[in-house]
Amino acid sequence: MAVQNAFEQKKRAILNEIGSAQPDLSPKGTIDELCLPIIDLINTSADMVTTSSCSGRVSVFLEGTKSYNGEVKIGGKGQGGKWLYVTHNREKVLGWLDDLRSKNEFAFEAFSKQISSEQVTGSTRYILYKYEPFILHVKCRDFEIASKLYNVAMSCGFRESGIGSNNLVAIRINIKLDVPIGYLDENSDTLRLFVSSEYVGVLDTLSLSKFDENIRKMHVLYDKIDNELINSASNPNLRIDAATIETKEERRERKKKQGIERQRQIKSAQNTL
Repeated sequence: MAVQNAFEQKKRAILNEIGSAQPDLSPKGTIDELCLPIIDLINTSADMVTTSSCSGRVSVFLEGTKSYNGEVKIGGKGQGGKWLYVTHNREKVLGWLDDLRSKNEFAFEAFSKQISSEQVTGSTRYILYKYEPFILHVKCRDFEIASKLYNVAMSCGFRESGIGSNNLVAIRINIKLDVPIGYLDENSDTLRLFVSSEYVGVLDTLSLSKFDENIRKMHVLYDKIDNELINSASNPNLRIDAATIETKEERRERKKKQGIERQRQIKSAQNTL
């Protein structure tokens, strides 16, 4: 029996983890459903394996403490920062504000014209509304394979992509949204918005359009990887994993199912606009 090299051992361990019924290490505990097709596709290659992913999400984040020994530090995610709302589901973008109001952890005060600039300083813990797009990390067998994947991603518009250490390719796109919408009044432990609910509605609408563009880009990337890396005779150095290889009939059936699923997603997106 042939001895596996370090990459092959790592890939087998990751695939076993993906196939396990146990929750993964992400806060959600499972792979985002929209990521599964491209993850399954990439993992058919003997020379690539996906290590982490996010299909895209809307979140509302309360920054952590910024003041330390008289100094102000930006961020503070690890010092009391808290996710107030997170969804990877396009259909759950609208209505998050009502959900937040219904929680009892913090008192909540809607938009008030009485908020002055003196009430917000460098140490203020802001409430940030975020849209974060699809991101995928892929470990490659060697730099040549990593370069091929990187070039494919760049050609699809994933201009924030890069190759890190150990031939780890980060596939990213810059369609983010990051807006302060309020702050924590620490004197009264109250979340205070300095934007109106109508403005929050504008942000939600922008996020819905970004979700749609994000999904479209994921489909483009999937097709490009499929056609130019996985099933391309022009890339003889990129081998298919014998354990996950498809027959022509299986590939045809997979393509058919994916086409039906994409149509369902488009129809669902249109119905929720």
